[in-house]
Amino acid sequence: MRAAAGLKRLGTVIAIVSVATAWSYGIATAQATEEGIANFYSDKFQGKKVASGEVYDSKGLTASHKTHPFGTKLKVTNVENGKSVVVTVNDRMKKSNRAVIDVTRHAAEELGFAKAGKAKVKLEVEK
Repeated sequence: MRAAAGLKRLGTVIAIVSVATAWSYGIATAQATEEGIANFYSDKFQGKKVASGEVYDSKGLTASHKTHPFGTKLKVTNVENGKSVVVTVNDRMKKSNRAVIDVTRHAAEELGFAKAGKAKVKLEVEK
């Protein structure tokens, strides 16, 4: 009986730690849809490692986000012109950043805001 109670308590502790860990990495707070401003990476990051350990490639279709886990596919739609592209999250933004996403130059070109530098976008998690 004592062993069963101890395992139940252990399971509760593991669950609490798992949720707390997910929350601290932003995993538990990621939204399925989101709207806000998108920016694109400066060319000075070309060839440098991003948070996931991958190397940044301005010609790729990747992005930096505050909460979505690495590997998450996001459909980014420019709400001003309707253009959209699917990017993969492989970098982490600072929580203080006002933008909702940073995308590669290639993604910004596909979305039609490379010259402007930023755009209002809608993000949707791809299934």
